[in-house]
Amino acid sequence: MRKDVRMSAPRPRAAWITTTVATTLAGGLLATGAASAVVGIPGTSGQHAYTARVNVGEGDTARGCSGVLVGADWVLSAASCFADKPGDVLPAGKPKLKATATLGTTVLEVTELVPRTDRDAVLAKLAKPVTGIVPAKVASAAPAQGANLMLAGFGRTKTEWVPGKLHTGAFTLASTGAASYALNSKGGTTDTVCQGDAGGPVLNGQGEITALASRSWQGGCLGTAATETRTNAIAARVDDLRDWIDTNRARASGWKTQAFVQAGSSVYQAVRLPDGSWTGFSDLQAKVASLGGVRSSAVAGVNGDTHVLAISNSAGLYHTVRRENGSWDGFGDVFSAAGTLGKLTQVSAVSIGYELHVVAVADGKALHTVRNAAGEWTPFRDVTSGSVANVTAAATASVRGELQVGIVSGGKAYHSIRQTNGNWLGWGNVAQAAGATGPITSIGMAGSGDETHFVIAADAGTRQYHTIRNFNGTWSAFGELKDVLGTVTAKSVSAATVNGEIQVTATTADGKLLHTTRHANRTWDAPVTVPLLGLPAAPGSLATTATYTG
Repeated sequence: MRKDVRMSAPRPRAAWITTTVATTLAGGLLATGAASAVVGIPGTSGQHAYTARVNVGEGDTARGCSGVLVGADWVLSAASCFADKPGDVLPAGKPKLKATATLGTTVLEVTELVPRTDRDAVLAKLAKPVTGIVPAKVASAAPAQGANLMLAGFGRTKTEWVPGKLHTGAFTLASTGAASYALNSKGGTTDTVCQGDAGGPVLNGQGEITALASRSWQGGCLGTAATETRTNAIAARVDDLRDWIDTNRARASGWKTQAFVQAGSSVYQAVRLPDGSWTGFSDLQAKVASLGGVRSSAVAGVNGDTHVLAISNSAGLYHTVRRENGSWDGFGDVFSAAGTLGKLTQVSAVSIGYELHVVAVADGKALHTVRNAAGEWTPFRDVTSGSVANVTAAATASVRGELQVGIVSGGKAYHSIRQTNGNWLGWGNVAQAAGATGPITSIGMAGSGDETHFVIAADAGTRQYHTIRNFNGTWSAFGELKDVLGTVTAKSVSAATVNGEIQVTATTADGKLLHTTRHANRTWDAPVTVPLLGLPAAPGSLATTATYTG
């Protein structure tokens, strides 16, 4: 028995009965889509509000499918929904026919298609972000054979040509292929996949998308011959597409926060998008090349690109660039270009114009080098010799074209400036200007306007502080961040200026990554716990920067 809850007024029959049924595959499978269900899902506030109704074309030649919101302005659906006919190669770019996606009561035009060539899947870019609906999560692994799965879609049912509501159906995983799943109706049900369900999400037991409905025999669907009783279906795999999805989401225009977090034996990148959502984390070494393990990193945005410094497990220092279009350069050996250092323990980086300034901590010293726009490096220079010894950490920021550097020695913070003419000022004890704290274990810096912002973790990370150095040399007193971050133990802190605001991130002893923003009016946002999708272990050290995509 069905219990259907109407979500919107039905559409004219002609708008739906032509859905992606065109080619007959081996054995007679017909191109279609997802579920006609035993239980209707009420309204957009329901559990599967991220399921989209997709319309392609207008008038009598229009066709309808399903899809799923995977980012504020991205819907994942079946490529066959947009192709001239199933099996045709779908070109990337603007849809050939007018296409829309409906989520709840919001109807948005599809402006761009990013199809896969190896399976029936496409990312559809929406004209603007959807608000009030949380995108679905993408699974990171295939379900086990025989696992229970749920499929959701807006296709026809056994009794309705054009249902005005979402349906779900129960299925099990029969087998797994390189790019597809074979599904069976769950025992004891007659659930089936009908026209209009193509592109509907197949969900695992955790409610994550693991596949998209693609083809079915359509047994039991309205309009199918009564002699056809087969209800098994084929779905396009999605669990191995998360990185592809995130790469395209990260192309969004506007200011973004790039976060690089050490976990396990590598460093992983995630991006905070202009709408405040985060992509999953992806392995830096998998993107570029293996370094035999990465134990720490630094990052800086330069003219839309993201420059990354990575310390390998063998204490080598390597540089790579993530280009604005999402591609990566190979690793370059910094020591071969700027000189070999001793025992390298930490690195920090910041951009000044088109130059990349790097401060490395090695053998208890802070050493500075510059990479110019042509890719040439200056030799490392010891900038603490005779002034501060036993340096354990460093941070950098840019203010009015000058390099601001903070270091930690003996649990105390020190500050210096490299002026635009290359001259270095003496090192000053920050505590004498901003007040004393307990022993400092981590430091982050960011420049904004005339201000240099310092964020530190002290007392074994149990207390976090913030202070500002003004361009005229005056300092504000250290202010504790307990009212901002709560009672946490920070393992690592980082700061970055993003569109004129200070964004602070911290990894914590209980395995979390926290993010907050200090606005220009000096108010702080409540901290957000960043999803750690893609991290193989608890987060450790981190580095952040800002990039802008036009």
